[in-house]
Amino acid sequence: MIRQYELVERVRDYDPDINENLLNRAYVFSMKVHGKQKRASGDPYFSHPLEVAGILTHMKMDSDTIITALLHDTIEDTIATPEQIEELFGANVARMVDGVTKLSELTYSSESAKQADNFRKFLLAMSHDIRVLLVKLADRLHNMRTLTHIKKLEKRVRIARETLDIYAPLAERIGMQEVKEELEALAFPHVYPSAYESILKRMDQIHANTEGIKDTVIAELERLLADAGIEAEVFGREKRLYSIWRKMTYRHVSLDDQADIIAFRIIVDDAETCYRVLGVVHGQWQAIPGLIKDYISMPKPNGYQSFHTAVLGPGKKRIEIQIRSSEMDAVAEQGVAAHWIYKQHSSETEGAQYKWLRDLLEIMEHADSPDEFLEHTRLAMYQNQVFCFTPKGMLVNLPQGSTVVDFAYAVHTEVGDSCVGGKVNGHPVPLRTRLVNGDQVEILRSTAQQPSPNWLGFVITGKAKAAIRRFISHKKKQEYQALGKSLLERAFKLEDREFNDKALTLCAKKLQLGTITEIYEQVGKGELSDRKILETIYPGIKLNGHYSFPLPKMIDTGLNHKGGDHQIPIRGLTPGLAVHMSDCCHPIMGDRIVGIVTTGKGIMVHTIDCEALDVYSDTPESWLDLSWLVPEDKNSIFLSRIEVLLEHFPGALAVVLNVVAREKGNISNIKFIERAPELFRITLDIEVRDVKHLTSIIAALRVNERVSSVERAFR
Repeated sequence: MIRQYELVERVRDYDPDINENLLNRAYVFSMKVHGKQKRASGDPYFSHPLEVAGILTHMKMDSDTIITALLHDTIEDTIATPEQIEELFGANVARMVDGVTKLSELTYSSESAKQADNFRKFLLAMSHDIRVLLVKLADRLHNMRTLTHIKKLEKRVRIARETLDIYAPLAERIGMQEVKEELEALAFPHVYPSAYESILKRMDQIHANTEGIKDTVIAELERLLADAGIEAEVFGREKRLYSIWRKMTYRHVSLDDQADIIAFRIIVDDAETCYRVLGVVHGQWQAIPGLIKDYISMPKPNGYQSFHTAVLGPGKKRIEIQIRSSEMDAVAEQGVAAHWIYKQHSSETEGAQYKWLRDLLEIMEHADSPDEFLEHTRLAMYQNQVFCFTPKGMLVNLPQGSTVVDFAYAVHTEVGDSCVGGKVNGHPVPLRTRLVNGDQVEILRSTAQQPSPNWLGFVITGKAKAAIRRFISHKKKQEYQALGKSLLERAFKLEDREFNDKALTLCAKKLQLGTITEIYEQVGKGELSDRKILETIYPGIKLNGHYSFPLPKMIDTGLNHKGGDHQIPIRGLTPGLAVHMSDCCHPIMGDRIVGIVTTGKGIMVHTIDCEALDVYSDTPESWLDLSWLVPEDKNSIFLSRIEVLLEHFPGALAVVLNVVAREKGNISNIKFIERAPELFRITLDIEVRDVKHLTSIIAALRVNERVSSVERAFR
């Protein structure tokens, strides 16, 4: 274990203003409260916080961070209290210790609600002080170094998977490449043991075939740079096994085709010299097209800067060369720790490299469910980046595959919400256009525009998806509320009762609902009937027997389509909007159908030849191209209407009813629309399975000698 004086000396080496007394106090306090606690390895538990503090001294962290590392398990695992920590070590340390403590149960394999709750705490702690994350990463790094002491295989795998899925990406996000790579290297053999062994064997074969190439390339680079009068440090570094495996798995690049298995790094004094070195390298060896990346002029979101180039080196071997300044190298390896920003008393989340954290906080604030929050945060954290520019030259970092709409939301949520079009490199393009490195993107906006649910079909960023779904959810609520209010107004009018807020407020209290709008929403959804509202407001009311207050058939497009009254299977619906089967044409399975997006109602489904569609001919943006899916439930029922011209004779109606019954149809309503001495005309509302079923009923009626004509009615 690191001795007390050794820890103090380590910190004093890079921080002459160290608060030595406070650091000594933390050392002694942690050692006492952990007492005789043991780790799985059998070592004293105090060795763990001490090693975590030691890792942070290598990052040259400030005294408060080192003290937090010494104390990070005291609240969770000992009798120490937050009040005691604050009294002895100050509010700043107490806040960071509390932040790390809240992260202690972060478990990727747990149920989504618990995972989301822990992750929310994690983000909030980071947003207040990024040093909380540094302590947690050091904590996880030491735990991974000692993971083999845990006896249960399942627990080792869970911890290792959690490390790959959460902690390694977070380390990369703040530029701590060295920590990220070690975490991955330690977790890889536990999570993917077969892949680890396979790649390890293949690497042994590659080493045998390329023996000596490393020294040859280094010597040649040193000679070339010396001849050009450039002072530089040159060394070779073998790629980690996990990085090789990821490239093989997710980018489908075979081991033999990976040029960067051994990457050579050239360190010089400044950025200008980096460009000179690139010219020297390409002057000697042929560059491989498409593998030159300039992260100096376009840094990664975490602040990483470097030139990457792949060339055909000695013996026509593919090699990767990285070129960077000494300052860039420090940032590349240590990330946020290399900036030493805490001495400057500046906000850690103000820089561009922390925009991802602000985006995650925004997603967290507006997410409707734990699953949605976790989905969007993973999207925001784990994808590779492309670099695009606004017309004013502002750099915008996006995941690969991002579209114009993703770009708009990355600039600002309001820009995304009002986006109507875009120009890429000066040329108008569709909103779904995928962006590539170096694109200049101009967003065209309109105050009349609103996010379209169709955008969910092509956006990929968590921020864009969260914003669009938030709008859809809000819009859907408004539509249900408008529908519910309309139904209630109609019901009150039919019962000759006054429709007013006072009565509905009383009803809301009786039904334990918060507001009148909640009543409207539940009625609009069909979760609460207008009959129930009237009976609650007017106990004992005798409702008109001929009126039953039916709700229109609706489809919730968030549900799985399995048939039934409220889940009719239709392809092409806009996610999140209420869907109604139109009463004017009664579309049924097998009809050619279209959808009309109507404010306050959602999507109205019509047959393609419905006369009601004429009024929408000037608004093509309201139309949706729909088609029927084959339902899993073959018992789906649709309401259709036919018009029958029938001879006027005793028992004529019974003839019609018998024919319909014989064809297994069910008549739900009959209306006499015309009577004459010899003929009368009726409309029948019939429950059928599909168009084929309706056609068979019509055909059976037409062959009856008492029936003059039968037609399907659309009004």
